[in-house]
Amino acid sequence: MTVVTAVDLGRLHLETPLVAASGTVGSVWEFARVADVSAYGAMTAKSVSPDPWPGRRPPRLAPAGAGMLNAIGIQNPGIEAWLRETAPRLRGIGCPVWGSAVGRTPDEFAHVAAKLDEAGVAAVEINLSCPNLEDGRMFALDPSRSGEVVAAVRAATSAPIGAKLSPNADDIVAVAEACAAAGADWVTLTNTISGASIDVETARPVLSSGAGGYSGPPLKPIALRCVMEVASRLPQLPILGCGGVVSGRDVVEYLMAGATAVGLGTIHFADPRAARRILEELVIWCERHGVKAVTDLIGSAHVTKEER
Repeated sequence: MTVVTAVDLGRLHLETPLVAASGTVGSVWEFARVADVSAYGAMTAKSVSPDPWPGRRPPRLAPAGAGMLNAIGIQNPGIEAWLRETAPRLRGIGCPVWGSAVGRTPDEFAHVAAKLDEAGVAAVEINLSCPNLEDGRMFALDPSRSGEVVAAVRAATSAPIGAKLSPNADDIVAVAEACAAAGADWVTLTNTISGASIDVETARPVLSSGAGGYSGPPLKPIALRCVMEVASRLPQLPILGCGGVVSGRDVVEYLMAGATAVGLGTIHFADPRAARRILEELVIWCERHGVKAVTDLIGSAHVTKEER
């Protein structure tokens, strides 16, 4: 039996449901030198801002149990340098490449998104999970602010756009709904969750910033909960599920929870070639369970009110 792996995430057609998460595959072109990119439906380049951002000082990466902490601070060269140095290298990668826009204000997000669109990216993911530098809060924690950013980006480009949200939000359904109303084609659920760790020998946090983003397998139940909540309340909104994926079974779970596509992130640090294995495991699982197309799995685990 041949299993159809293609999915449609809103306006985007993906040959497989696997998407490389922003920040875990660099600028994509260098990652493509060591990995089989044909296993991905799309790959997302590292977030870029209007002007160069220096990022946080080291240490900014650290293991934490079964997961990983990071506080990179979205270090990047700025959009103009990105257009000169990165965009030309993305041609002929062998996989659709998405850009990732970040900024301090809605206008800054829109400026970057328009430039990414001009560079020919297949889509733009809006990184709403970065800090809002005016008051230290993420845009993704506030439905109104999130909607303002998405609306500004939507006005600046006709490219497919998605909003990357945070599991730290009090009401992630409300944030997702605001993003959809403002023109987002899909939402990514989710980015990292806030976490911290202490080095007991030095009595200092393991990250220079104190706290950071926690990712890896322990994030999966939290991200799955977000996917299930949004999928059940907003069934027409496409979802890219992301968090803790290390196997084909994890992909099956996200699809059953209501995601249309599934992001791979932290696994890339341990195994840059994991996507091919994970895709093969997904196909084998489908074959063993008589599933002819991965799209048949989407939302199949939803619980009705009568079953609760």
